[in-house]
Amino acid sequence: MAYNEQFAQRIRASFELQTQAVRSNITEKKMFGGIAFLYCGKMTVGIIKDNLMVRVISSKMDRILSSEHVRPMDFTNRPMKEFVYVSQEGIDTEEQLLNYIELGLEHAKQKLNKL
Repeated sequence: MAYNEQFAQRIRASFELQTQAVRSNITEKKMFGGIAFLYCGKMTVGIIKDNLMVRVISSKMDRILSSEHVRPMDFTNRPMKEFVYVSQEGIDTEEQLLNYIELGLEHAKQKLNKL
């Protein structure tokens, strides 16, 4: 298994706390050797090995990257635009995980509004 299935279950449970309008539009897709959770077809968060991958709107990237346990997503050995990794230590609590899920949802919703 390329990603932590228990962690995936934790993310699924966090999405269950969202409104019905959000929950009904969440899908899963295997990508980057892990799994991604999409809202209306737009990537929000995902798992690569034990790291949480989060899409972040560009205006919040500097603030998020200054957070402890967050680093640029460098899947291709170069930082990817609007992607970060969060280590397990950065999502010890459900509140921390929900905050990152909200960031991912914000990114997806912003991209959908631009279509």
